[in-house]
Amino acid sequence: MSSTKFRNIVWKYWRENGRHDLPWRKTRDPYKILVSEVMLQQTQVERVKPFYENFLQKFPNVKALAKAPLAEVLKNWQGLGYNRRAKMLHAAAKEVVAKYGGKFPKNAEELEKLPGIGHYTANAVAAFAFNQDAVFIETNIRTAILHDFFPKKKSVSDAQIRAVLENLLPRGKSREWNLALMDYGAHLKRSGIKLNAKSKHYAKQSKFAGSNREARGAILKELSRSAAAAPRLAGLLGDDRALQLKSALAALQKEGLIQKRGRVFTLPR
Repeated sequence: MSSTKFRNIVWKYWRENGRHDLPWRKTRDPYKILVSEVMLQQTQVERVKPFYENFLQKFPNVKALAKAPLAEVLKNWQGLGYNRRAKMLHAAAKEVVAKYGGKFPKNAEELEKLPGIGHYTANAVAAFAFNQDAVFIETNIRTAILHDFFPKKKSVSDAQIRAVLENLLPRGKSREWNLALMDYGAHLKRSGIKLNAKSKHYAKQSKFAGSNREARGAILKELSRSAAAAPRLAGLLGDDRALQLKSALAALQKEGLIQKRGRVFTLPR
């Protein structure tokens, strides 16, 4: 497919069916956009919406988040999963305040220097908050490019996809173009087109039930209510998973997501 034809398809879909009502698309505040991007990682849009709105009510700006204790941040993250993201977001906010006076850097290179901010998130914030010309790959964008530019190829690298994206990017319209591209890819996936397995970089998400994610989440949920001793925490999911819970407990403590005070564990202060 030619670049011109592809752009026309994407722009048409965006005008007629774009998800313009998503709350994080109604702002150019880099803080709010960062919150949405971190929450949306491996999490469906509809599930994120209430968490996003509640989180911003509690922490309306980067200074409020930086000032808050990590325990409070983790409590307000409960139910969303992947709690390391909350710790990373909190650390990034603290650095934005300490190093940049509460104002986010505008380019992806500087944004990527913030704690826990990877290439994708840095470029997404640069594009959506500052309209910086940026190319990045996520599941919907990957689907769109694989579907229209590599229909017969069985294995495609992200480098190949990135080269196509560089050629497609309309300079000066990065914000709208990347949003449109994501929505077009999401439309393809809803239509039953699932092509990410063709990517050399695709990794299928493991089931939640029985996973370490479930074990970690159970511990953090319990500690968001009150401090607890190791035996109680190890038994949260039944005796047959006690060893898994003990392993999760050790990992959470090592990562700084929980702390031990005397004989009990708590969320960090």
